[in-house]
Amino acid sequence: MLEFKVVKKDTRTKARAGSIQTNHGTIKTPVFMPVGTRGSVKAVEQRELLEINAPIILGNTYHLFQRPGVDVLQKLGGLHSFISWPRPILTDSGGFQILSLSELRKLSPEGVEFRSHIDGSYYFFTPEKIIKVERQIGADIIMALDECAPYPAEKDYVSKSVELTHNWAMRCKDEFSKSKPLYNYNQYLFGIVQGGTYLDLRERSARQLVEADFDGYAIGGLAVGEPVEEMYKVADFVTNILSENKPRYLMGVGTPENLLEAVERGVDMFDCVMPTRNGRNAQLFTSIGAINIKNAVHKFDESSIDQNCDCYACKNFSKAYIRHLFNVNEIFGLQLASLHNLRFFISLMEQTRLAILDGRFVEFKTEVLSKMNSKKKEEI
Repeated sequence: MLEFKVVKKDTRTKARAGSIQTNHGTIKTPVFMPVGTRGSVKAVEQRELLEINAPIILGNTYHLFQRPGVDVLQKLGGLHSFISWPRPILTDSGGFQILSLSELRKLSPEGVEFRSHIDGSYYFFTPEKIIKVERQIGADIIMALDECAPYPAEKDYVSKSVELTHNWAMRCKDEFSKSKPLYNYNQYLFGIVQGGTYLDLRERSARQLVEADFDGYAIGGLAVGEPVEEMYKVADFVTNILSENKPRYLMGVGTPENLLEAVERGVDMFDCVMPTRNGRNAQLFTSIGAINIKNAVHKFDESSIDQNCDCYACKNFSKAYIRHLFNVNEIFGLQLASLHNLRFFISLMEQTRLAILDGRFVEFKTEVLSKMNSKKKEEI
């Protein structure tokens, strides 16, 4: 079983500081995990990820299966070896692609048929196939196959989706228990709680997964268009059911405020493409709110992106220079923006952990959000 320890609980909220032990290192929680969909975090080198203290990164099973292909990954020693990444990796199962590529797939109780968005070729993913593929990829933490229901969706549809997801999860767990890691280190399997915004369906899904005793639990099917208040309500509800001694992962979330609100509700792990995607589109996150670096107000600005940030971009370059890079379409601008945003998110979770350990999470959260909203944000 995965070794997870809760080091300190906040006395006024459900926030907690913990640690996850893997063969590739310890993950201190709460944690933000950069997304490296195809074996690379966009515009950021592995060397830089180490420098900004990324404790774990993500890979996408659906995309890695297609390119470079699991035959390549297995021949070259798995994803860690292939991309020269020494720390833990988590892979999703492709469940979100089942939603996002709905025009290219067909669901059945047995599995899901995909038509490749690259060349139109057909693949059939069963839960057993997904476990085999994730074994070949070799991530430390792997996810069970699930269906991520769209929002909004009728309750009858979501109920059937929960049943399908649970059946797939149990088949994944069975296949996982019968198979072995390929690269001489342990792998751990998380189940995914689904149910949309229907709390009774969320309860059914969560209780079934807890009874099955997975290594950890993800909360899926959120940040897909529902109001943010609904996301918080579901996360708060589900963490009351999930095991205290297992990590809890809110998939695909989100903004700095989202992360802090979810930590308060008992979530330990987060991932999102927002830091790099928004960075490539000139939006930079700072301790006093997001800015658009291309705005004219930064043309003569000698200050750094954020005086409280310790990343390479903030230590060495002015807003004026980074604005110039964007305006002349220099790739270096995308790199600096992505690097800064990732460090901002990672640092936010590091500081959150310290606040929990010091018994001042509520004060920390209030102070951080107050500063981020202290002035009118720039138009993005």
